[in-house]
Amino acid sequence: MSYDYGPPRFEDQAQPPQRTGKHPVNIGHLVMGLAFLVFVVVWALIETDTVAIHSVEDLRWLLPLPWIVGGSIGLLAALLRKS
Repeated sequence: MSYDYGPPRFEDQAQPPQRTGKHPVNIGHLVMGLAFLVFVVVWALIETDTVAIHSVEDLRWLLPLPWIVGGSIGLLAALLRKS
């Protein structure tokens, strides 16, 4: 009987996992990025006079919009991650 105690052959070595380029989404980064994006859109709407703001009271409906959009997308991403 002959035993081979030499170094392992290339075919016997475990292959490293293939990188796919995908990584899990950080929901906090997603929410804050979307909120920032919506703040920029709100600012652009006000600056281009698409939305007429005559007083601070007119901003009551516009300023919570980024947080509502970011929160709802964050909830949706969290629900999709669990399934």
